[in-house]
Amino acid sequence: MDGNRKDFYIGLSLAVSSSVFIGTSFILKKKGLLRLASKGSVRAGQGGYTYLKEWLWWAGLISMGTGEAANFAAYAFAPATLVTPLGALSVLVSAVLSSYFLNERLNVHGKIGCLLCILGSTVMVIHAPQEEEVVSLSAMAEKLKDPGFIVFAVCVVGSSLVLIFAVAPRFGQKNVLVYILICSVIGSLSVSCVKGLGIGIKELFAGTAVLKEPLFWSLLICLVICVSVQISYLNKALDIFNTSLVIPIYYVFFTTSVMACSAILFKEWLRMTTDGVVGTISGFLTIIFGIFLLHAFKDIVFSFDSLPLFLRKGPQGFPWGPQSYVALPSHDTQAEDEVKLPREGSSKGGWGTHQRTP
Repeated sequence: MDGNRKDFYIGLSLAVSSSVFIGTSFILKKKGLLRLASKGSVRAGQGGYTYLKEWLWWAGLISMGTGEAANFAAYAFAPATLVTPLGALSVLVSAVLSSYFLNERLNVHGKIGCLLCILGSTVMVIHAPQEEEVVSLSAMAEKLKDPGFIVFAVCVVGSSLVLIFAVAPRFGQKNVLVYILICSVIGSLSVSCVKGLGIGIKELFAGTAVLKEPLFWSLLICLVICVSVQISYLNKALDIFNTSLVIPIYYVFFTTSVMACSAILFKEWLRMTTDGVVGTISGFLTIIFGIFLLHAFKDIVFSFDSLPLFLRKGPQGFPWGPQSYVALPSHDTQAEDEVKLPREGSSKGGWGTHQRTP
């Protein structure tokens, strides 16, 4: 039990550090793509690969690689249902850094969203499920032969091919969901490959000859293919659409896909208590709501300093319309006006200028 708790905290630390590196990588890569766009280079969303000559993009790639390596190691020590949702912290890191390096303001909604992300992550850590014990590649091979996982994998590959060859050429540059769906569903398989490779590496350090196992190299090849597809289509999404739109949607779809894959492959949810299930789902939904607040109201200029001014003057400063507040007349007000107006005008022998226009 002590060994399991030690592994849990090692995986948790690796997952948090992974989020820091990955959140930083989004900013570096976006900064590099913006520099290329300002030079008039062929953009990644138009099929260009000039970003390969931009050092900022490479810095972002190295940062992402470091984060993914830490994430890779985290899956070997902690359940995927815990590691993957903690990726929300990378959204928090990217939101904070974008306010400094991409001139994107972090308003009150964004700050509340950051706090909710931290709160939801904490709840998920407390209620993290214990995955079914898989300690060897042979046990992993048995898991991969499960009919439920085979059906899931076939659906993922089939839907990805349809999106890549049929949907993306027509709607990829118009709808942000196309590229993100490709990254997300392929990402669920890449996490399974990472989990298997992590188990194999732990066996390798223990003295087992896993390099002779065909499954180890099959998982490695599958991982390289999946990650290559993810990087390519994530670059296209980041180049065409706003960072504040891409990151939260990608997080929600990717995390949901990974949790579904992990539940099918490792049966993590079967050994959870009711309060554990409720806590995990509540934490995940809290993170999603925090990300929504963080990005949905990102362009609204609103701060704690402007709150007293807003309360005095009403919502005319908000972007949904500069309409001032007008009180509707009540019956008592109309009756009082009808009594007062003739008296005020009686000295002049009539209604005078106080008469209402119908």
